[in-house]
Amino acid sequence: MRTFKKGPIEGVEVRKLRKFVDERGWLSELFRDDEIGAKARPAMCYASVTRPGVTRGPHEHVDQTDYFCFLGPSNFLVVLWDNRSSSPTFGHRMRMVVGEDDPTVVIVPEGVVHGYRNVGGKDGLVTNLPNRLFMGPNRKEPIDELRHESDPDSPFHMDDA
Repeated sequence: MRTFKKGPIEGVEVRKLRKFVDERGWLSELFRDDEIGAKARPAMCYASVTRPGVTRGPHEHVDQTDYFCFLGPSNFLVVLWDNRSSSPTFGHRMRMVVGEDDPTVVIVPEGVVHGYRNVGGKDGLVTNLPNRLFMGPNRKEPIDELRHESDPDSPFHMDDA
């Protein structure tokens, strides 16, 4: 089984999010057109809720860059593996805990395997602004996703990372 070493991954961006808090609550800028390159520019936006202890992934995309926003509530363990044989960081793995205690954007380019687990004690909200439409225009294309979570021989394990 292939092993991965801890280290940064080429093309992955991690940006801290700032919450502007006042008596009404808070506001956070998730996306600014002047802070991102054209390759990662969003084509759509969706939000998902993940229950405590639940893992989404690991999986990867052939031609999609994900733009995950982890603001809370709850915290998430995020693990990324560089599975791109042509990448200078092929075989690297990144692991971080982000969310309510550390609001963060994680931009994941195509070919980078990724998964996240809600490690907090409450339902957690994740927003994603991918650069491709899910199933393409009018949902008429195959899903751009290679799933690894059900493969018992997969080298991508959240608990081993």
